[in-house]
Amino acid sequence: MFVQLLAATGVLAVLTLVPGPDMAVVTKRALASGWRDGLRTVGGITAGLLVWGTLTVVGLAAVLAASATAYTVVKLLGAAYLGFLGVQTLWQSRRGRAAPAAADAPSPVGNPWRTGLVGNVFNPKIAVFYTGLLPALAPSGVSPRLGMALLVLIHAALTLSWLGGYVMVLARARSLFEKPPVRRALDRVTGVVLIGFGIKVATSQP
Repeated sequence: MFVQLLAATGVLAVLTLVPGPDMAVVTKRALASGWRDGLRTVGGITAGLLVWGTLTVVGLAAVLAASATAYTVVKLLGAAYLGFLGVQTLWQSRRGRAAPAAADAPSPVGNPWRTGLVGNVFNPKIAVFYTGLLPALAPSGVSPRLGMALLVLIHAALTLSWLGGYVMVLARARSLFEKPPVRRALDRVTGVVLIGFGIKVATSQP
């Protein structure tokens, strides 16, 4: 069981490190309003994983993954939300050369924890990922539900550690990112990336 759990953790770690919408959302928030809001966003993302994990363990996520209508509704809501964040970031990048100091700059709209939670909950690919992968990775020797619940907790811990560490790296380099030309460029790249992920989610299939 220990060897199986270690192997499953390795697979989850690799998947956690792959850049995706969560990293783009965290980047936007951390650069806009600092490491505290960045960590709150990471907390919301982690909570979203626990929501999907709970639904997977009780079997509801499988229903969503198998229902074309439910999948489409969730993915379009998620795509719209990512698109909104992307457009908002691009709009913020239109500041002039005399950009306000970080302390005077307006904070992004919305609670950071809720931003992370909503972005994650409205990503149906996680339902497909959990329902398709967790049963195969669940270690033997325990009940399937307990095994999947354990893997969900491991994935949540890996996500919290990875994105939390990423936020702190951004915080240490924030003085560089606050330079107006660099900030505008990063805002534009992040905005385009968020919109791109929104399009990817909108066109995804179960």
